[in-house]
Amino acid sequence: MRRLLTAVSAQASPATAKESHRVLRSALSAACREELISRNAVKLVPAPRVQQRELKPWDLEQTTTFLEAVRGDALYAAFILAVALGLRRGEALGLRWSDIDLERRTLTVRNQIQRVQNELYADSTKNRRSRVIPLPLMCVPPLRWQRLRQAAQRDAAGQGWQDSDYVFTTRSGRTVEPMNLSRSFQRITEAAGLPRIRLHDARHGCATLLFAAGVPARVVMEILGHSQIAVTMNIYTHVSDERRREAMWHMDRLLRRRRPE
Repeated sequence: MRRLLTAVSAQASPATAKESHRVLRSALSAACREELISRNAVKLVPAPRVQQRELKPWDLEQTTTFLEAVRGDALYAAFILAVALGLRRGEALGLRWSDIDLERRTLTVRNQIQRVQNELYADSTKNRRSRVIPLPLMCVPPLRWQRLRQAAQRDAAGQGWQDSDYVFTTRSGRTVEPMNLSRSFQRITEAAGLPRIRLHDARHGCATLLFAAGVPARVVMEILGHSQIAVTMNIYTHVSDERRREAMWHMDRLLRRRRPE
């Protein structure tokens, strides 16, 4: 078991190894309850430690700068959804038109696109549950534009079009490679002169902006699709310098001694 976790950590990441440990432990615990095995050997091996990255998502001004810079890009709508709704990369690429209701302004996240070695495939969401997210008005025009753009590509491709219901496809209708979405994100970020972050960090930024707007943690948890609220509170929020200064200003106001009259 230790050799397995070491190999997964080396080939993927310690976080993936920790998730593998959790899944195996859960599966073998179920097998023990059914008396299929006598003991759960995974419990004897500690889960790998994962060092949390220091998160530095964009602030509001940097986020709006990116949205201006990405306007007109072929994947503009995908980036809007990642920034405004906090969709994971695979979730954005796994969207189907049947998941989107532009009239009622709702979007249902049901699955995600993943790559395993040389194969792209559709999988369920990370926590195996679908979620319905109300669409902000800013997301509707880009999605309408994407539908028109895709229709034009379908006509241009003719018989070479690979028919699917995916919202984001290549010129021939094939599934977009997840890494290509990340590469486009980095290219636009660099051209706009913004601090370099991962596409996934836009998800962290979404949570931070929602908290700054006073949205309750439970609602943020549902929008981002977390299985536990602790994940929302401990990982996906970032306290800005401005918020810290504001907190200390309140402390100064409350505790400072009154000057003698």
